[in-house]
Amino acid sequence: MAATAAASTAASASKNPFPTPKLRLEIRDLNHAGATAFLATTTASTLLQDAIANVLRLLYSTPSTPDTTTPPTRSVTVILRAMPGVAYTTGSDLDADHKEIHFSLSYIAGIPADRRTAEITGVLTHELVHCYQWNARGTCPGGLIEGVADWVRLRCRLSPPHWKRETDGRWDGGYQHTAYFLDYLERRFGDGTVRRLNEKLRTAQYHEKAFWTELLGRPVEQLWGDYADKVRDDETVIVNKDDISDDDVRLGLRDGAAAVEGKPDGQDGGR
Repeated sequence: MAATAAASTAASASKNPFPTPKLRLEIRDLNHAGATAFLATTTASTLLQDAIANVLRLLYSTPSTPDTTTPPTRSVTVILRAMPGVAYTTGSDLDADHKEIHFSLSYIAGIPADRRTAEITGVLTHELVHCYQWNARGTCPGGLIEGVADWVRLRCRLSPPHWKRETDGRWDGGYQHTAYFLDYLERRFGDGTVRRLNEKLRTAQYHEKAFWTELLGRPVEQLWGDYADKVRDDETVIVNKDDISDDDVRLGLRDGAAAVEGKPDGQDGGR
């Protein structure tokens, strides 16, 4: 078992062209039911390396390609502890290049057994995006930050059963609400659209009108209206659910095609 896990981790690392940060796992209560559930369903080293590879693949080009720049994340420590909510990410006391993901043991304990592996992977994938995404020097709307994180989770085919496309409210409502909007933009304007968005958040402060007009040639309100029209049009189509998977339905696909290649994929995560 240990040899198999080590081989899998080495294989995952070899497929990732980016440097892998130092990874740590801290469990603050081994007697907690959430700790037992996590250890019984998860090989943390493999999960984290695979999830980081997916995050970097979706948000960045290869290290030798100059059109995107990864942040200098040096280490990621996952801390499992009793706390309210689901999960959150922060910089460590050392400096912002060392990240901590705090994940609720109580939340893990409450995940149904048949959803446990996928939900743990989905939450950690979302939080790992926060370890690697740009934020327009602190000026990016929180809804867009969380939307990018859930977009990566969506693209890794780790969306929970309750996620759905919604068009009420503003585009930057956050989480899956914004994630599906970003997925629409990725399909409309081509692969790499969210990657370019993330890179633009690296280079300057966020000013909404200029940001979206420079990125996609039109204001975000117009794009959101176009998205709402697309969702309404799709809802009029009768889909034969026997021909597509539940993930394809949530992604808004009609032909069952996979969104991306690669492995699946806080207060986040289980929304």
